[in-house]
Amino acid sequence: MTTVAVPGTNPSVLAPPARRTASPPGPRLPTPRGPLSAAVHGVLAGHRGPETLLDLASGPTPGTSDPYGDDLQLALYTCYELHYRSFAGVDPELEWAPELLALRRAMERPFLAALRAEVPRGADVESELDSLLVEPIDGWGPSYFLAERGERSHVEEYVALRSLYHLKEADPQAWVIPRLEGQAKASMATVEHDEYGAGRGDRLHARLFADMMVELGLDASYGAYLEVAPAPVLATVNLMSLLGLHRALRGALIGQFAMVEITSSPGSRRLARAMERLEVGPASVAFYIEHVEADAVHEQLVRRGIIADLLAREPELASDVVFGLRASALLEDRLADHLLGAWGVGRSPLGSASPVAGEGPG
Repeated sequence: MTTVAVPGTNPSVLAPPARRTASPPGPRLPTPRGPLSAAVHGVLAGHRGPETLLDLASGPTPGTSDPYGDDLQLALYTCYELHYRSFAGVDPELEWAPELLALRRAMERPFLAALRAEVPRGADVESELDSLLVEPIDGWGPSYFLAERGERSHVEEYVALRSLYHLKEADPQAWVIPRLEGQAKASMATVEHDEYGAGRGDRLHARLFADMMVELGLDASYGAYLEVAPAPVLATVNLMSLLGLHRALRGALIGQFAMVEITSSPGSRRLARAMERLEVGPASVAFYIEHVEADAVHEQLVRRGIIADLLAREPELASDVVFGLRASALLEDRLADHLLGAWGVGRSPLGSASPVAGEGPG
């Protein structure tokens, strides 16, 4: 497998991590970026006991840290990963360690508060959804940039960063299924069934994304690019986990899911065009074409099956659905600003102190 070097990075760091025979599968713990992520890292690595987190969880540090900054977002992401595939060498019992959960909650509060402070309130779900179906004439964002003038290095960086979500695509949203009932539950399960390959392991959307990464010469190992993922990327994934893991935020999770499904089809069409223009290969085109077709159908299922039934049963959740839609859009815009700002000055959007491309498996 060819090593694809991204300018300004060290390819060796993202080579597939060595596995200890007694360790569960999973990526390496990421390098801390501040006191919060260092504290979480120390506990998960076994260097300190969970009880050492109690003062941090009850003190002012989480609340005074930048809610969108690298330290808090990495610490949150690391805590959430314990509920997915965890990390190599981490004791599985730590998933439910009360001290870690207390610190996670202390970090979630300022993140959620910052989002609520920035996101305008609203409860008109239909109008909000209608607005998502209108493609602006002067549209902007990574998919426009990549379709029109992006280079292969830009595509590689974009795919590497998006792998933090797409290699577990649909998993954060699956948490909400037990919290729904009736048609909303049935429609949500139908959409998730499609995301998981409609019963075929080789058609899992996460698998299709991994195939694209291999075709691009990237490391398709789960979590391979966490080390170089900047805060704006972490925040987009953390929002999904935050909303999915809290029953009280189920309406907001549905709003976030609607944002993804409704806006995915046109964005994926542009990304497929970028892959075709750059002639990167069939797997890369296939991943986005799959989303053009599937998400056009999912849009109706989400709108008419999930949201309509949810709000018929629980109309008080309308403002939460709007919050989820708008919070997701806010974080995606922040990520777009980060990507386009870096590409506009010829700089990599990946973490400056860390590597970015590595060897794919094989």
